[in-house]
Amino acid sequence: MRNIVLFLVSCLVVIGLSLFLLNEKEGEIITIGATSGPYTDMVNNGMKPELENMGYTVEVVEYSDYIQPNNALINGHLDANVYQNKWFMDNFNDSENENLVSLIEVPTAPMALYSNKYNSLDEIEKGSEIALPPDPANVSRSFKVLDDAGLITLKEDADLFRLTESDIIENKKDLKFIFQDAGQLPRSVDQIGLSMVPGSYAIVSGLDLNDSIQLEKMHNQITTLVVVDEENKDSQLAKDLIKSVESENFKEVIEEDFDGFVLSEE
Repeated sequence: MRNIVLFLVSCLVVIGLSLFLLNEKEGEIITIGATSGPYTDMVNNGMKPELENMGYTVEVVEYSDYIQPNNALINGHLDANVYQNKWFMDNFNDSENENLVSLIEVPTAPMALYSNKYNSLDEIEKGSEIALPPDPANVSRSFKVLDDAGLITLKEDADLFRLTESDIIENKKDLKFIFQDAGQLPRSVDQIGLSMVPGSYAIVSGLDLNDSIQLEKMHNQITTLVVVDEENKDSQLAKDLIKSVESENFKEVIEEDFDGFVLSEE
C-alpha cells in the first residue's frame, strides 16, 4: 500500500512539474515579422503551429515594405523576420552598421518579368520602359534576370551582388529603367507594359509565375531567410525557429500552398 501511495505521489509531482514547465513556456511570447502575402502565410501556417507545439505563444506582424521589418528587429520589437535575402541583409548591415544574421532559408518565389503588352522577349520593342524595384539588392537581381534573358549584357567582372546601370555594356533593346516601390510593380505591368516583380508581390497581386516572360534563376544569395539579431543566433529560440522550418508540417504546407516556390539551386 505504501508503495502505491508513493507511486501516485510521484506521478502527481511529475504531472505538476510538466504543467508548470508548459505554462511557463506558454508565457514566452515571440514576435515574427513578415511581408504581406505568402511569407506571412508561410509563417502563420508553416512555422507558427510548430513553434506553438514547442510551447511558445507566437504573434505574427505583417509589413507592407522592406524597411520596417529590419528596423523592428533591431529595436527589439521583433524576435525574427522572414522576408529578405542575403543580398538585402548584407546591404542593410553595411549601410546601417548592424549585425543581422540568417538562420535558415525558406522556399522562395523567384522574381519574374511580366508584360501585358508583349507575349515574349522577342516582341519587346526598342526603347521600351521597364519598371524595376529600387533597392540595391533587387536592382542587382533585376539586371541579372535581364542579362539571363539576353536583353542586356553585363561586364564580365561585374559584382553580381551590387549591379548598377554602369555595369551594363550593352542594352540591346535600349530599355528605359523606371524605379518604383515594390508594391507598385504589379500595377506597372499594365501601366508601363513591362515590370520586374519580386515573386511575393506578384503572388499577392494575383499574378501567376507561369505567366511571366522570364523567371529568375535561384541561388543562395537570393532565397528568403529567417533572420535574427546576431546576439540571438545561438539562442534556444533560434534553434527552435530552425526546427520549425525543418518540420514535416512546414514541408507539407509548402507542397500544398506554395506552388512555384523553390530553394536555391547552388
